[in-house]
Amino acid sequence: MHDLAIRGGMVVTPYAAFSADIGIDGERIAEVADRVTGRREIDATGQLVLPGVIDAHTHMELPVAGTVSSDDFRTGSIAAAFGGVTTLIDFTVGGPDRSIPEDIECRRVDLSDSIVDVALHGEVVGWHAGREGEFRDACELGVTHFKFYTAYAASGRRTAPPALKAAFAALATLDALALVHCEDETLIDSISGRLPRDRLGSMTSLAEVRPAECEQSAVSQVGRIARDTGCRTHVVHLSSALGLEVLRAWISWGAKLTAETCPQYLLLTRSAYEREDGHFFSAAPALRTSADNDALWSGLRSRDIALVATDHCAFTREQKTWRGSFIDLPYGLPGVETLLPLLYSEGVHGGSLALTDIPRLLSQAPAQRFGLFPKKGAVEVGSDADLVLFDPDEEWTLTAGDLHMNTDFSPYEGRRVRGRATTTVARGEVLVEGGECRARPGRGRFVPCGLPAEVA
Repeated sequence: MHDLAIRGGMVVTPYAAFSADIGIDGERIAEVADRVTGRREIDATGQLVLPGVIDAHTHMELPVAGTVSSDDFRTGSIAAAFGGVTTLIDFTVGGPDRSIPEDIECRRVDLSDSIVDVALHGEVVGWHAGREGEFRDACELGVTHFKFYTAYAASGRRTAPPALKAAFAALATLDALALVHCEDETLIDSISGRLPRDRLGSMTSLAEVRPAECEQSAVSQVGRIARDTGCRTHVVHLSSALGLEVLRAWISWGAKLTAETCPQYLLLTRSAYEREDGHFFSAAPALRTSADNDALWSGLRSRDIALVATDHCAFTREQKTWRGSFIDLPYGLPGVETLLPLLYSEGVHGGSLALTDIPRLLSQAPAQRFGLFPKKGAVEVGSDADLVLFDPDEEWTLTAGDLHMNTDFSPYEGRRVRGRATTTVARGEVLVEGGECRARPGRGRFVPCGLPAEVA
């Protein structure tokens, strides 16, 4: 008899969906079989049993644009658990006057209130040749993937192409992974410089200033550097058909490239900027068109896009108060709690994805790409008992007031969805059940990452 048994559900993996029970001893999965018993048993009849979701791109308590994103690791992780997310991968907060290992130690203090486990990407700011040892030291601390920007020079985050190539070459020797925010700032500056001043007062100008061609150009540049250095490289928040097209090209030419997209780029369009509250949708990359939505769904089906993450960076309505220009807004959207229900409802129920694509895109692929598999992202004996029970038939309406993210705005306000997480288990502990959070802040752990692996 096991410590905990989940009985009567439909277990869904990237390869099959089948009826089975799951036995859990301590923090690990001990058995996947029929007629499993436990000292405590959870009835999963009529529900899907999925591996816990890994949101591989979040920004909790991130300093940005003179404010701090409204979810800290306590509130953000609680919201995550209500959405079936059992592992977050957040970022260090980089600075030119600190080393990446120093940033890691600081961020580990920040995440200490989380109720779910947290891994980290290392943000690279102000890097130059001669600092290669920081990558090795960070890897020894369990951070094996590092984020670069081709934009945001004003804040010091942009890494110029020569330094980017040197950094990629250093990472390649470690078999580590480069993540890149791909927008061509030269093109952005060129368009901005020609924008009439009165257009700064229109939210619709955001899409004009940061068009899909900016992503296309940056992905092409990054793809070339990835191929030339042999560095494993991951493009974050891919948003456009043009970006996907050039990503596919560089993969075919030998670059070790993967990419993620986000629900906002699958479901929303630039028409949101035309709304009276359009400034609440400020984010970078900008929202695109319905044709871009369709292309990204196609990329998920073809596996040219490896995974879906949220880029969760929540702000309140007050923080996003309109100050006369889209340039003065903090950029980011909430999403950690709505990732799983939206992808299931719009993808599986909507006919764009197979049921088995959900654990592939939200669990296995991020675990593999970021060095967590099979500890995370799998329903296998010996894996962490990170599981979510999901009712595929529950219909409900998304509204910020009923969600748990620390914001009074949802970009999906009023959207009807089908499917909802009902119970979330992380390392054998029930975090959310019966609409209540049962976990104490601080139970989450920092999870060291191994070397990135290829996505199956």
